[in-house]
Amino acid sequence: MNSVTKTFKYKLDLTPQQAAVLARTKGLCNWLYNTALEQRRAAWQMRRLSLSYYDQANELPELKAAVPEFKEVHSQVLQQVLVRLDRAYQAFYRRCANGEKPGFPRFQGANRYHSFTYPQYGNGASFDNGFLVLSKIGRIAVRWSRPLEGTPKTVTVSQAADGWYVTVVCVGIAMEPLPLTGHEIGIDVGVKEFLVTSDGEMVHNPRLMEQAQRKVRWLQKRVSRCQKGSHRRKKAITALAKAHQTVARQRLDFHHKTANALVQANDVICLEDLQVRNMVRNHHLARVISDAGWAQFRTILSVKAAWAWREVIAVPPQYTSQDCSGILPDGRLCLERVWKSLSVRTHVCPRCGLILDRDANAAINIKRAGLALRGAPATAGTVNRESPVL
Repeated sequence: MNSVTKTFKYKLDLTPQQAAVLARTKGLCNWLYNTALEQRRAAWQMRRLSLSYYDQANELPELKAAVPEFKEVHSQVLQQVLVRLDRAYQAFYRRCANGEKPGFPRFQGANRYHSFTYPQYGNGASFDNGFLVLSKIGRIAVRWSRPLEGTPKTVTVSQAADGWYVTVVCVGIAMEPLPLTGHEIGIDVGVKEFLVTSDGEMVHNPRLMEQAQRKVRWLQKRVSRCQKGSHRRKKAITALAKAHQTVARQRLDFHHKTANALVQANDVICLEDLQVRNMVRNHHLARVISDAGWAQFRTILSVKAAWAWREVIAVPPQYTSQDCSGILPDGRLCLERVWKSLSVRTHVCPRCGLILDRDANAAINIKRAGLALRGAPATAGTVNRESPVL
């Protein structure tokens, strides 16, 4: 049986002293990140020298001798900070090579650096009788919302708006195949409805951020009215962050439930290979697209499908809404290209006379294109159990 990697996240039950120690550790990691970034920038500007992770990691013992505060942090946690910076540089080089907007690594303020990582479970971080034991920090109570599975590999401690969390990456978790249903489906995500299936079913778009917009705007005004650096401003910022956190969690819950229903009911799920990053550049639709969270939903759907040995097939999105999905009297597909703007919500074909919601029409085309790419007929029992497709 194949296995997968899974992440478990739990909230920490801290004392005020423990919260202060975690905040100090995070602050020292933030300090190291900015210091290492400044060193790389200075080395390039002054000597045209490109420093690597290993160059900076070899200097950590000297840094600890010069700055004793860093001795309060586990050695591998400090190394992981340099790994994080190196990944930021590698991503910068990759974007430059691909002709994308580079986005040079920048200094991280205290409000942007939220976590630190123990890369090896058992070396600085472990669990003992329900407690999280962190080197140089101590025993911390954990709120166990579900049991831990598999073999823990890495432990990350992060700060959110409502407190501190621990995230554990575990490997060796057995997959749980679902019984075959003999059903394939195509889905088209949209701005009016969250998604429409090739069977004509619609999932309503909850527009969570739009519902919370009034409260968020009031909290934003409250922050702007407070004096910078004041205690009242810090409280207002926390309240605003919690409001955004609530919306994000509601969206995540909606995505999980929707993806779970699709995976349980279908052997094959076909969807568009949308480039959401490019689509949000349209300022007329950016807020609605971001509120819907298409990219996050696709990730969750792919992970759940792999877990259950289902197939998710991404098809090119070109002309899925414009081409007619109707069938001519002689049994051939119509495929008449009917041009229509985004404001036109109904597909009307002048060739075969099909009248259908544009998203439902697109979902049918997506299903046909996905099954064609898959190279298998749309019949029961055609799922390849040996190689789930993501």
